[in-house]
Amino acid sequence: MPGRGSKKIAQQPTLADFKVGVDNVIFSVDTAQNRLLVLLVMRQEEPFSGHWCLPGTLVRQGESLEDAAYRILAEKIRVKNLYLEQLYTFGGPGRDPRECDGSYGVRYLSVSYFALVRFEEAELIADGVSGIAWYPLEQVPQLAFDHNKILEYGHRRLRNKLEYSPVAFEVLPEVFTLSDLYQLYTTVLGDNFADYSNFRARLLKLGFLYDTKVKVSRGAGRPASLYRFDAEAFAPFKDKPLVFI
Repeated sequence: MPGRGSKKIAQQPTLADFKVGVDNVIFSVDTAQNRLLVLLVMRQEEPFSGHWCLPGTLVRQGESLEDAAYRILAEKIRVKNLYLEQLYTFGGPGRDPRECDGSYGVRYLSVSYFALVRFEEAELIADGVSGIAWYPLEQVPQLAFDHNKILEYGHRRLRNKLEYSPVAFEVLPEVFTLSDLYQLYTTVLGDNFADYSNFRARLLKLGFLYDTKVKVSRGAGRPASLYRFDAEAFAPFKDKPLVFI
C-alpha cells in the first residue's frame, strides 16, 4: 500500500510503430472524349487481392517520399510531361487491415501525391501487375483500403488547382486553341463552370496567352487561333485566387 505522500506514476502511452507508403492519384484528361481519367492498378496480394487501387508502394530504406512517388510513377507509366505535388497524409487507425494482424502489429501511413499527365503521351506499363487501366472518374469502382477517399481528396485538389494555377497547361500541347483549353476545364469542372464567351474574354484580358498568329481549321467553322502559355506573363498572378470562374 503506498505510503502517505507517495505519487502514482502515470503509465506512458504506447507509441505507434509506422510503415510509410506512398499512393499516387494520377489524373489525365482524354480531350477527344471529354473524360477525366484516373490510373488504377489491380492488387495481386492480400489484403484486397484482386481489387483495384491507386498505384502505391512502401518507402524503401534511405528513399525520400518524393523519390518513392516518382519511382511508382516510372514503374506504371511512361510520360515526358507531368505535374506532381504532395497531396495529403492519411494515417487514421484501421485504414489497413494488416494493422489488426498480430503478425504485423504496425500502423500503415499513406503519404499521397497528386499527378497530372498528358493522356496522348502516356504509355501504361503492364509489367508485374495483373491489371492497369485508365478509369473515367464516374466509373471508378470500390477501391482497396481508403483509396476512394484519397481519390476524392485528389479530385478536389485538381479542381482547386485549375482555379488559381497554370496546371492545365501541363497537359495541353505546346500550342492550343481557346476551345481546347475550355474543353479541358469543362471536363474537370463541369459544363456549368463558365460561359465560353466570358471564359475567352477573361483569359485574353489577363494577358498570359501568347497569340502565335497561326490559325488551324477544324470542321466547318472558322479557323481558330493557336496560343501558347506565357509563364513569365503569368508570374504576377501566381498563387492568387483569380482565375477563370
